[in-house]
Amino acid sequence: MRKVSAFLAALAILAAPAAAQTSTPRQMMRALGAGPSDREVQRAVERAAGQPLGSRLNPVRVSAPSGEHEYIARLRCGDGTAPRVGQRSNAGEGPFGTIIDVYPLDCGEATPRRFELAMDMYHDDHVETRAPEGFTLAPK
Repeated sequence: MRKVSAFLAALAILAAPAAAQTSTPRQMMRALGAGPSDREVQRAVERAAGQPLGSRLNPVRVSAPSGEHEYIARLRCGDGTAPRVGQRSNAGEGPFGTIIDVYPLDCGEATPRRFELAMDMYHDDHVETRAPEGFTLAPK
């Protein structure tokens, strides 16, 4: 049922006037009555906190696709270099009740070598300040 709701929400967004499309993904979902409530998200965040950051069980929370790109641009491998970023893929519904994206990252010989970074772009006010294990974040 949630997948159907998400699909219908996506269709409605595509059909919306250009001015309405300036909203964040979470705002658009709320306007359409789709997605989890703030309370449901907060409980899911608390449950996920025990899992490794950046995993499918605890995706990095960001705001919109631009938040995904900004976060990845700041990631550094164990040797201080930026990871090579592969093609983004959709990983279905994540622990926060929204769709997550997965980016394959490659650090070559540096730690953590290869890593699948899971991200959830439906967190308008959240700016992640931590990096997944083996990575660091460059300053903004």
